[in-house]
Amino acid sequence: MQLTALKGISEKRAKDLAALGAETAEDLVRLFPRAYLDLTRQVRISECYHNDTVLLACRVVSPPQVVYNGRRTFVKVWCDQEGERFSAVWFNAPYVRTKLKAGEEYLFYGRVSNRYGMTPSMANPQFEPRGGGRLQGIVPVYPMKASLTQKAVRCAVQEALRRFPPESAIPAQLSQKYALMPLAAAYRQVHAPDSFAQKDEASARIALEEYFLLLTAFKMLKGGKEDARAFRYDGCTAADVAGFAERFPYALTAGQKGAVNEIFENLRSPRRMNRLLQGDVGCGKTAVALCAVFMAAKSGHQAMMLAPTEVLAEQNFALVKKFLPEYPAALLTGSTPAKEKREIKRALAAGEIRIACGTHALLQADVQAPDLALAVCDEQQRFGVAQRSALGGKSDGADVLVMSATPIPRTLSLIFYGDLDVSEIKEKPRARAETVTAIVSSRKYDDMLAYIGREAEKGNRVYFVCPKIEGDEEGELASVTELYEELCARLPRVRFALLHGKMKDAQKAQTVADFRDGKTDCLVTTTVIEVGIDVPDATIMVIYNAERFGLSQLHQLRGRVGRGEKKSYCFLLVGSDSEEARARLTVFKNNTDGFKIAEEDLKLRGGGDFLGVRQSGHAIADIRNLRYPPEVIFTAKKLADEAAGTGDTARLRQLALQKYEKLKEIVLN
Repeated sequence: MQLTALKGISEKRAKDLAALGAETAEDLVRLFPRAYLDLTRQVRISECYHNDTVLLACRVVSPPQVVYNGRRTFVKVWCDQEGERFSAVWFNAPYVRTKLKAGEEYLFYGRVSNRYGMTPSMANPQFEPRGGGRLQGIVPVYPMKASLTQKAVRCAVQEALRRFPPESAIPAQLSQKYALMPLAAAYRQVHAPDSFAQKDEASARIALEEYFLLLTAFKMLKGGKEDARAFRYDGCTAADVAGFAERFPYALTAGQKGAVNEIFENLRSPRRMNRLLQGDVGCGKTAVALCAVFMAAKSGHQAMMLAPTEVLAEQNFALVKKFLPEYPAALLTGSTPAKEKREIKRALAAGEIRIACGTHALLQADVQAPDLALAVCDEQQRFGVAQRSALGGKSDGADVLVMSATPIPRTLSLIFYGDLDVSEIKEKPRARAETVTAIVSSRKYDDMLAYIGREAEKGNRVYFVCPKIEGDEEGELASVTELYEELCARLPRVRFALLHGKMKDAQKAQTVADFRDGKTDCLVTTTVIEVGIDVPDATIMVIYNAERFGLSQLHQLRGRVGRGEKKSYCFLLVGSDSEEARARLTVFKNNTDGFKIAEEDLKLRGGGDFLGVRQSGHAIADIRNLRYPPEVIFTAKKLADEAAGTGDTARLRQLALQKYEKLKEIVLN
């Protein structure tokens, strides 16, 4: 049903909601809150940690003042809470000056800044006179775009929920057997919770429904059939592979050898290969992939390596040229000149190019490789399953190897990649150096910069990672550009470079190349360097606002250093002093095993935060804001297995296909 058919939604508002991905009333019901305001409990300012978001009662003790600090104008007041003084400021909100009066009592809701040795403050808090009745309960916070307001989205969602309460696809007898919450009630609790406990229970129920549909549809569409082999690899022997492995400047680890053997046996079996290769950062997955590419090329076939970024695609291409120089190879990315693109596509279609490296450009329909025997998808968590399938579909029956740089707990990988065989590499190459991780307090920040300045002058390279390209109005997050300017001023003898996702691909590639070649000493960047960047001389990683990252993502970032023989360091700068943030980062600090970190991350963040869009593709993209325990996934698998015997499979198949129209493209068949 179109959004304009709902009460209170004009064509303009419908267009704005469509920008959030809600094009129908059904979509709107599934627009889940990204956060919740906890207005159920008032606290004392003296009990707050830095960066806590809280509700507190206070008395304004000074008339609102308009202040200009040389950069921007803001309104400031001083407040008192039972003898504890703090300030509150509002940026770009001059109207606040007329809304607050000295001597009156108010409720403030917002983020507390309580850095060491400084007077507490709040930035841009919401407020109302004490007893106003608006700042209470648990209030959902939705994603925002265009001219939308939170109130407008909340009203629209409630109207859609009233008109179109969701119906469960889980057979009634299973719902009764497992005493499941009615699905419509779960949606109501997620959008307007009575309590956080109810919200969590409802989130788990909705996630259960989604995973049930996903796993059921995979089961139905897959049909249990075996994939017959289309390409033979008789032209490559085990001795050939062993000889190729000797081209590397290091001996393969036991884990790498095991993975190569599994791939070799798979490629010579009657069944087409569909394999996930996962392992810790720096464990040598790319070397294993190159062995697989060699097997295809040696057997007279074509192979492709797909990467999520041009930088990584170029690195793969450089490795192919270095270790497989006897086979014609090409690089195809969005930045490849049009004339060169046409020639590469022609040569691929003609079979003249044996190995192709590239980005999403390889997925274009006009890229044909009729003798494509092997498709390698690097950094699989950056792609949806449908994209991986498109790569494997470039020829009839290509073998597929997907690689994950984010270790996924074995139990989850068996569920989400049930159609894939799994190879794991547990150990790192012995030549890799130790990386020491430390949590750096604000008092030690200057000492850290001085140390980094000395290390950079010795030729060691440094990453400075900022969580966002742009800062926030509260002033808690510096933009990567502001950080770059600050560091250039603080360390004038050090050569800095700036890197972020809004730069053009060619510019990003050149910046990384200059950093790798030693033309710059330090790279101030966002998380675009999270995967694939290999700079052996990089020995220091500094991560700002480290508490804002998941542990697995922190582990990815830390993996950018310690890739050579020098001892390396990862410095975590914390923007929040909360016990939860400290506990999470301590777990990370004390662990270097990516699989253990992934397990801990799963426990701390829940299935929704851990898997998200990147680990699971587009099939569950719309529940990424829900928080739920990973046990939900196992329950969904159990229900999906039992549903086949309920006698209601026709209805279930119809609902599964309606929900995921593109699953036929997703399944690798």
